[in-house]
Amino acid sequence: MKLIFVFCLLAANMMFGQKIIWQEGQKLVWDNFKSPVNRKNNPDVAAYTNCGWEYSVVKSSNPKSPVKIEIKTIFNEDKSWKDVKKINDYILLHEQKHFDIAEIFVRKFRKSVEERIRNSGDYNRLFNSIYNTISNEYKNFQIAYDKDTRHGMDEEKQAEYNAFISKELENLKSYQAP
Repeated sequence: MKLIFVFCLLAANMMFGQKIIWQEGQKLVWDNFKSPVNRKNNPDVAAYTNCGWEYSVVKSSNPKSPVKIEIKTIFNEDKSWKDVKKINDYILLHEQKHFDIAEIFVRKFRKSVEERIRNSGDYNRLFNSIYNTISNEYKNFQIAYDKDTRHGMDEEKQAEYNAFISKELENLKSYQAP
Protein backbone atom coordinates (compact mmCIF):
# COMPACT_ATOMS: atom_id res chain seq x y z
CA MET A 1 0.00 0.00 0.00
CA LYS A 2 2.82 2.40 0.87
CA LEU A 3 4.44 1.73 -2.51
CA ILE A 4 1.22 2.62 -4.35
CA PHE A 5 0.93 5.86 -2.36
CA VAL A 6 4.54 6.82 -3.14
CA PHE A 7 4.01 6.05 -6.83
CA CYS A 8 0.83 8.16 -6.91
CA LEU A 9 2.60 11.00 -5.13
CA LEU A 10 5.48 10.91 -7.62
CA ALA A 11 3.10 10.75 -10.59
CA ALA A 12 1.07 13.68 -9.26
CA ASN A 13 4.25 15.66 -8.66
CA MET A 14 5.34 15.08 -12.27
CA MET A 15 1.94 15.99 -13.70
CA PHE A 16 1.10 19.05 -11.65
CA GLY A 17 3.21 21.97 -12.54
CA GLN A 18 6.85 21.85 -11.90
CA LYS A 19 7.44 23.85 -15.07
CA ILE A 20 5.46 26.50 -16.87
CA ILE A 21 6.10 27.13 -20.56
CA TRP A 22 6.16 30.84 -21.48
CA GLN A 23 3.05 31.87 -23.44
CA GLU A 24 1.95 35.25 -24.67
CA GLY A 25 -0.64 36.66 -22.29
CA GLN A 26 -0.13 34.06 -19.55
CA LYS A 27 1.25 35.77 -16.46
CA LEU A 28 2.80 34.32 -13.34
CA VAL A 29 0.82 34.35 -10.11
CA TRP A 30 2.18 34.03 -6.59
CA ASP A 31 0.89 30.45 -6.36
CA ASN A 32 3.44 29.52 -9.06
CA PHE A 33 6.26 30.18 -6.57
CA LYS A 34 6.16 26.83 -4.76
CA SER A 35 9.57 26.40 -3.19
CA PRO A 36 9.47 26.95 0.57
CA VAL A 37 13.18 27.74 0.56
CA ASN A 38 14.40 31.33 0.60
CA ARG A 39 18.03 31.01 -0.47
CA LYS A 40 18.80 34.71 -0.65
CA ASN A 41 19.94 36.40 2.52
CA ASN A 42 19.38 39.83 1.05
CA PRO A 43 16.71 42.00 2.70
CA ASP A 44 15.86 43.57 -0.70
CA VAL A 45 14.94 40.21 -2.24
CA ALA A 46 11.27 39.34 -1.78
CA ALA A 47 11.10 36.55 -4.36
CA TYR A 48 13.20 34.48 -6.71
CA THR A 49 12.25 33.37 -10.21
CA ASN A 50 13.98 30.27 -11.51
CA CYS A 51 13.58 30.33 -15.26
CA GLY A 52 15.51 29.63 -18.42
CA TRP A 53 15.07 27.21 -21.28
CA GLU A 54 14.99 23.62 -22.36
CA TYR A 55 15.77 22.31 -25.80
CA SER A 56 15.43 19.07 -27.69
CA VAL A 57 17.27 18.03 -30.82
CA VAL A 58 16.46 15.45 -33.48
CA LYS A 59 19.39 14.91 -35.80
CA SER A 60 21.12 12.28 -37.86
CA SER A 61 24.66 10.97 -38.02
CA ASN A 62 24.55 12.05 -41.67
CA PRO A 63 25.93 15.64 -41.60
CA LYS A 64 23.77 16.66 -44.58
CA SER A 65 20.50 15.53 -42.97
CA PRO A 66 18.07 18.14 -41.65
CA VAL A 67 18.02 18.82 -37.93
CA LYS A 68 15.05 19.76 -35.77
CA ILE A 69 15.70 21.89 -32.69
CA GLU A 70 12.92 22.89 -30.32
CA ILE A 71 13.62 25.49 -27.61
CA LYS A 72 11.13 26.38 -24.87
CA THR A 73 11.20 29.07 -22.19
CA ILE A 74 10.44 27.57 -18.81
CA PHE A 75 9.65 28.70 -15.29
CA ASN A 76 10.48 26.20 -12.55
CA GLU A 77 7.77 26.39 -9.90
CA ASP A 78 9.54 24.10 -7.45
CA LYS A 79 12.72 26.22 -7.52
CA SER A 80 11.02 29.63 -7.36
CA TRP A 81 10.15 31.13 -3.99
CA LYS A 82 8.57 34.13 -2.31
CA ASP A 83 8.73 35.80 1.06
CA VAL A 84 5.02 36.06 1.86
CA LYS A 85 5.69 39.00 4.21
CA LYS A 86 7.13 41.11 1.38
CA ILE A 87 5.21 40.23 -1.77
CA ASN A 88 2.84 42.48 -3.70
CA ASP A 89 1.68 43.00 -7.29
CA TYR A 90 4.60 45.30 -8.10
CA ILE A 91 7.14 42.64 -7.07
CA LEU A 92 5.22 40.02 -9.04
CA LEU A 93 5.59 42.24 -12.14
CA HIS A 94 9.36 42.41 -11.52
CA GLU A 95 9.48 38.60 -11.30
CA GLN A 96 7.35 38.26 -14.46
CA LYS A 97 9.93 40.37 -16.27
CA HIS A 98 12.63 37.82 -15.34
CA PHE A 99 10.51 35.21 -17.13
CA ASP A 100 9.97 37.58 -20.08
CA ILE A 101 13.73 38.19 -20.29
CA ALA A 102 14.21 34.43 -20.56
CA GLU A 103 11.73 34.45 -23.47
CA ILE A 104 13.69 37.24 -25.19
CA PHE A 105 16.87 35.21 -25.05
CA VAL A 106 15.09 32.06 -26.22
CA ARG A 107 13.88 34.03 -29.24
CA LYS A 108 17.46 35.21 -29.86
CA PHE A 109 18.57 31.60 -29.51
CA ARG A 110 15.92 30.42 -32.01
CA LYS A 111 16.90 33.22 -34.41
CA SER A 112 20.58 32.30 -34.31
CA VAL A 113 19.80 28.60 -34.72
CA GLU A 114 17.46 29.31 -37.62
CA GLU A 115 20.01 31.52 -39.37
CA ARG A 116 23.05 29.31 -38.84
CA ILE A 117 22.03 25.67 -38.47
CA ARG A 118 20.63 23.98 -41.57
CA ASN A 119 21.69 20.37 -41.04
CA SER A 120 23.26 17.90 -38.60
CA GLY A 121 26.77 18.94 -39.62
CA ASP A 122 26.01 22.59 -38.82
CA TYR A 123 24.55 21.47 -35.50
CA ASN A 124 27.69 19.51 -34.62
CA ARG A 125 29.94 22.47 -35.52
CA LEU A 126 27.94 25.45 -34.24
CA PHE A 127 25.33 24.60 -31.62
CA ASN A 128 27.53 24.62 -28.52
CA SER A 129 29.03 27.98 -29.46
CA ILE A 130 25.59 29.51 -30.09
CA TYR A 131 24.28 28.05 -26.83
CA ASN A 132 27.23 29.34 -24.78
CA THR A 133 27.03 32.83 -26.27
CA ILE A 134 23.28 33.18 -25.67
CA SER A 135 23.58 31.65 -22.20
CA ASN A 136 26.30 34.10 -21.14
CA GLU A 137 24.40 37.09 -22.54
CA TYR A 138 21.25 35.89 -20.74
CA LYS A 139 22.96 35.48 -17.37
CA ASN A 140 24.65 38.88 -17.65
CA PHE A 141 21.38 40.56 -18.60
CA GLN A 142 19.49 39.00 -15.69
CA ILE A 143 22.23 40.14 -13.26
CA ALA A 144 22.21 43.68 -14.71
CA TYR A 145 18.40 43.79 -14.54
CA ASP A 146 18.36 43.03 -10.81
CA LYS A 147 21.32 45.31 -10.10
CA ASP A 148 19.99 48.27 -12.11
CA THR A 149 16.47 48.00 -10.70
CA ARG A 150 17.67 47.07 -7.20
CA HIS A 151 15.44 43.98 -7.44
CA GLY A 152 12.57 46.18 -8.60
CA MET A 153 12.90 48.80 -5.86
CA ASP A 154 14.05 51.53 -8.27
CA GLU A 155 10.71 52.26 -9.91
CA GLU A 156 12.15 54.53 -12.61
CA LYS A 157 14.69 51.92 -13.74
CA GLN A 158 12.05 49.21 -13.50
CA ALA A 159 9.80 51.23 -15.83
CA GLU A 160 12.70 51.62 -18.30
CA TYR A 161 13.33 47.88 -18.26
CA ASN A 162 9.62 47.11 -18.61
CA ALA A 163 9.49 49.22 -21.78
CA PHE A 164 12.71 47.70 -23.14
CA ILE A 165 11.53 44.13 -22.46
CA SER A 166 8.18 44.77 -24.19
CA LYS A 167 9.96 46.30 -27.18
CA GLU A 168 12.39 43.35 -27.46
CA LEU A 169 9.57 40.80 -27.26
CA GLU A 170 7.83 42.65 -30.07
CA ASN A 171 11.03 42.98 -32.15
CA LEU A 172 11.62 39.23 -31.89
CA LYS A 173 7.96 38.22 -32.28
CA SER A 174 8.67 36.20 -35.43
CA TYR A 175 10.81 33.86 -33.29
CA GLN A 176 8.04 33.18 -30.76
CA ALA A 177 7.12 29.49 -30.37
CA PRO A 178 4.22 28.44 -32.59
